[in-house]
Amino acid sequence: MPNTLTGLAALNAREPAGAEEELLTCCASRAFARTVAAGRPYRDPDGLLAAAGTAVHDLAWPDVLEALAAHPRIGERPAGAGRESAWSRQEQSGVEDGLREALAEGNRAYEDRFGHVYLICATGLTGGQMLDRLRERLGHDEETERRTVRDELAAITALRLAKLLGEAR
Repeated sequence: MPNTLTGLAALNAREPAGAEEELLTCCASRAFARTVAAGRPYRDPDGLLAAAGTAVHDLAWPDVLEALAAHPRIGERPAGAGRESAWSRQEQSGVEDGLREALAEGNRAYEDRFGHVYLICATGLTGGQMLDRLRERLGHDEETERRTVRDELAAITALRLAKLLGEAR
């Protein structure tokens, strides 16, 4: 008999390894996926989103870096055919071709300064807005930028969880 569960019910019903695999498509930190999967069953999507937000903000910095490694640079077209690549392409749809070089230059400066990819919740932002925020964040100290990265990662994760719940089968 085929699995006809959808959304949150499907995520709650998965074996732990399967739930973690699904959650990794939303945030590529194994610690995040383990923590959120272990909190199942969730009564409603808001409960899942709250647990996910807490899990992202509680990640040790190496776990944040693991998640960041799965994100393409802003302005680069994500490769691959998986769910995450499709979501990244959709999220970065506001980047105009004329800004790609300025973003590439900004990405290099950011990575030189902070040692990891520039992460921003790009949904609904224009390329110009993303570039302006990148330049602003170059002035952050390490602690402020780490808080900002966690906030951006939590926002991206929440958007992707909502997509996952809509797509889960």
